[in-house]
Amino acid sequence: MKNIELTIESIKKITENRQPQFGNIESILARGKADRTVLFELFMNYSLYTDVNGHGPKDSSFKEKILWTMQAFRRLGYDYFSLDAPSDFFFPRCEHNEGDSISQNDMTMIRNRSDFNSYPWPRIEMIDFSYLDLLNHEMIPGMKAIPFSPGGVLENTTEILGFDNMCYLLYDDPELLEDVFTRVGGILLEYYKTILDYDCIGAVIVNDDWGFATQTMLSTEMMRKYVVPWHKRIAEITHKAGKKTIMHSCGQLELIMDDVIDDIKHDGKHSYEDKILPVEEAYLCWNDRIAIFGGIDIDFICRSTPEEVYNRSKSMCELTGNKGYALGTGNSVPEYIPRKNYLAMLLAGLEE
Repeated sequence: MKNIELTIESIKKITENRQPQFGNIESILARGKADRTVLFELFMNYSLYTDVNGHGPKDSSFKEKILWTMQAFRRLGYDYFSLDAPSDFFFPRCEHNEGDSISQNDMTMIRNRSDFNSYPWPRIEMIDFSYLDLLNHEMIPGMKAIPFSPGGVLENTTEILGFDNMCYLLYDDPELLEDVFTRVGGILLEYYKTILDYDCIGAVIVNDDWGFATQTMLSTEMMRKYVVPWHKRIAEITHKAGKKTIMHSCGQLELIMDDVIDDIKHDGKHSYEDKILPVEEAYLCWNDRIAIFGGIDIDFICRSTPEEVYNRSKSMCELTGNKGYALGTGNSVPEYIPRKNYLAMLLAGLEE
């Protein structure tokens, strides 16, 4: 590792003359070779953005938040910034206890047909999309936004129904279950369809956690029946708009990766854990079929020294040769990640 102090200021000195080039991400998504190492994260954290920018958002508006976030991504060396969905777009849940983790049965709002009919479904026409007009005018040259949605098809359906209830409905009332998937999927499809019309959008993240450490949340058969078709429709409209998709999903997806690649036709896959499949192995297995994003395991980053994080990140860049791969963490950058370890990963990608 270079004899450099791992601070935000030292990273900003490296990136101050680094011109964003969204075309590099497009090259990676086409499984091609980028001109330099490409960095990618699903999102980072408020504290990091504040330290990078030297201040918090000037006000509490969503428009100010996204411009502030864009500046932080630029100053850390990214060619894009990840764009959250506006706060007025969400699938309501019932009140539940807050904590580091919660049960997947705590937010249940639909248990039967009557609940389905009375559920306050979000309406796309009620969302204020003027923030995208702002981005069309205020985008940093060379950058694009990559938006994600407020949860995915499976995630939102699971939370609205409760996991246990969803499993019962598979057999007790499959028609109701399919209706919930259809409403959730249709609403998310309309969201992506709307935002794809804006020039500031370079690609989209289709975020939907499908599994846990050993398997998918539902059987492969059920995933293909209820979830895969909606991802396929989102990918189809994105490709029709001349843009590409990055699937973010945690969990063991080995048995359904052929669907992700060959049926849905997602262009990139994000989120990897060493205990499931180290990103190095994922790259060797799939890089000729789908672009690989991130993958430096969160647990590894937290438990390792900065030198170890740097060396693994550097080795990953050398393995891939900047072809079909973007460097980043296995999931995101939460506040509990040691700051120097995150910066060591960045340095491995930023130094020429």
